[in-house]
Amino acid sequence: MNYYLEVLRKYAVFHGRERRRVFWWFVLVHVGILVVLSLFEFLLTGQASVLVGLYNLAVFIPGLAVTVRRLHDTGRTGWWVLIGLIPFFGSLILLIFMLLDSEPGTNQYGPNPKEVPISS
Repeated sequence: MNYYLEVLRKYAVFHGRERRRVFWWFVLVHVGILVVLSLFEFLLTGQASVLVGLYNLAVFIPGLAVTVRRLHDTGRTGWWVLIGLIPFFGSLILLIFMLLDSEPGTNQYGPNPKEVPISS
């Protein structure tokens, strides 16, 4: 949960690098919240749209920012996020990029987050 909150604290920070752990914990908590909101809204109204839509709107920018920082961590520009717009293959390529390990050492986007102590 701390990783999820860390991403929200960096709401629109598109520079720097982000570890795989932070990215995937954000995704896991995000999906969990979507499931809970969907079930709650479906039980109340018979459809899941308003709460899910508002939540997705609220976390769109932080989700995009953490994805860009994760791409930076693998040595790629944030513009690679646009490959996700290509049906199926684009999302698959983006998924592979998100699964890759950090580029060792410092790259053009900053120091390796694995080597920098996490502040509490």
